[in-house]
Formats: sequence, structure tokens, C-alpha cells
Amino acid sequence: MAITMTHPIIKDLNKRHTAKKYDASKRIPQTDLDIIYEAMRLSASSINSQPWKFIVIESDEAKQRMHETFANKFQFNQPHIHAASHIILFAHNPAYTREDYAKVVDKGIEDGRTKPENREQAFGGFAFVDLNTDETGNNAAWTKSQTYLALGNTMHVLARLGIDSTPMEGIDSELVGEIFKEELDGFECEVALAIGYHHSEEDYNASLPKSRLATQDVIKVL
Repeated sequence: MAITMTHPIIKDLNKRHTAKKYDASKRIPQTDLDIIYEAMRLSASSINSQPWKFIVIESDEAKQRMHETFANKFQFNQPHIHAASHIILFAHNPAYTREDYAKVVDKGIEDGRTKPENREQAFGGFAFVDLNTDETGNNAAWTKSQTYLALGNTMHVLARLGIDSTPMEGIDSELVGEIFKEELDGFECEVALAIGYHHSEEDYNASLPKSRLATQDVIKVL
């Protein structure tokens, strides 16, 4: 157990915390951003559906637009928008279709994962989409769940890179949908992630001890 607790991954996760105040003078280098973006792209999803879109807010103009989405509520998260290095919108497709999955299947053929003659057979996995789609064609609950797989993966990668983050369900998805309508293009966003470097003096959460339920309370080995 002692060896496990000193493993670099465990050290990274023990150090990770939800940043409450960012240092606005620090920006993530492009070399690290490239790793983050590729890790997001490689995130797991049910049947490899990838029903998501990641919108990275980097420019001052885009940050101001995001800042304006807090006009009505969740103002406690608003300061992160200009102070953090980047904000990532994790958007999901609320009406994922067979045509959407066809793009995944065809990319699998292009990459050599699926043989061309097995194309129709590859659509067997789409049954999971049908199971989670209502009579109106809406499967947002299922596709939104996939974005959380990508969110968790991204947060772990950030911890490994020594970059701070703040997951935010406290966003106005309706205003985000209006202000970023063109970029979302029919997708919906209900969670975002602020990333950057915490303020060494004003981020109170950085100095607090890590607290989690005991292993025996959450993990049962049968």
C-alpha cells in the first residue's frame, strides 16, 4: 500500500484541487495545450460514439462573451472566466442519430479498425443509442453522460501536467446556448472547465488538506 501511495499518479491526484482563484498573469503553454486537446480527443465514450464538441475559449473576445453568460445566475464562477488561462465548454449532441454514428464507423474503416465489408455489422452498437432515445429523438441524457467521461479524463491529464482546473456545472446553459449558438451548432452545453494556474496567495482551497471518504467505505473487493 505504501508503494501505491507514493506512485506519481497518486501524488498528482493528492495535489489536485478545485481552484477557487486563478493567477490571471499565467497562461498555459501551447505545448501543454496540444497534449490536453489530444487527450480530450482520445477520451472514451460508449460505443465510441464521441457525441461531443469541445469549444475552447482562449481569446479576450471569447472570454468576454462567456463572461456575459453569467448575467442572470452563477456569478460566483464568473471571475474565473477572465482570470483562468482557458475555459473549455463540454457540449453534447442532444439528438445523436445513425448518421452521426456513421461518421464514427467510417472513420474506423479509414483507420483500419473496421474492415469495409463489415460496415453494416459495425452499426450493431447503435442499439445502445436506441435504448436511450425517446420518441422525439432526444437522447441528451445519454450523450451528456459521455461528456463527463471526457471531463474526468481531461482533469486527470491536467493534474499530471501540474495545471489547475475548476469544473463548473454552475453555468447558464440557456445563455451559453444563445451567445455561442453558432459555435455549438445544435449541441448543448451544461458543464464547462476553467483551466490555468491558481493564485498562490488568494486560492484558499490550495492550502486545505485533501479529504475523501476512507477506501473501505467506497471500494468493495469481492
